[in-house]
Amino acid sequence: MADSDDINLASAMAAFESKQFAQALRLFMPFAEQGDMDAQHRIAIIYQNGLGVVKSCENALKWMKASAEQGYAIAQHGLGFMYLEGECADQDATLAAEWFQKAADQGLAGSQTTLAQLYEQGNGVEQDLEKAKELYSQAGF
Repeated sequence: MADSDDINLASAMAAFESKQFAQALRLFMPFAEQGDMDAQHRIAIIYQNGLGVVKSCENALKWMKASAEQGYAIAQHGLGFMYLEGECADQDATLAAEWFQKAADQGLAGSQTTLAQLYEQGNGVEQDLEKAKELYSQAGF
């Protein structure tokens, strides 16, 4: 069974990479429902951007959250942006900072940089230029 799962997941990835998003969605869904973080994240991206399907903020947020809550750093970063920009979620800079922090703690440079900017601006967090400097340094700046 694991072999056919691997083949199906590879097919889903191939469909996603070749921009056959409706097919990718169909192939990813069983894996997402079983808790596969990457499949959940990719489904969120498909729905968030209306790739091969009608854009659905409700589904985008549902799947991004599912992936992020399992600790998938890229989904945590994506969820942070959803809250920061108010895209498919209520705008909430404090909640955005919390999700960026989770991804930054896993070493995701993009989240470290974004979180540094939030500390620099005092957006969603108390302004802290030293913390911003530390985060920029962690991100390689």
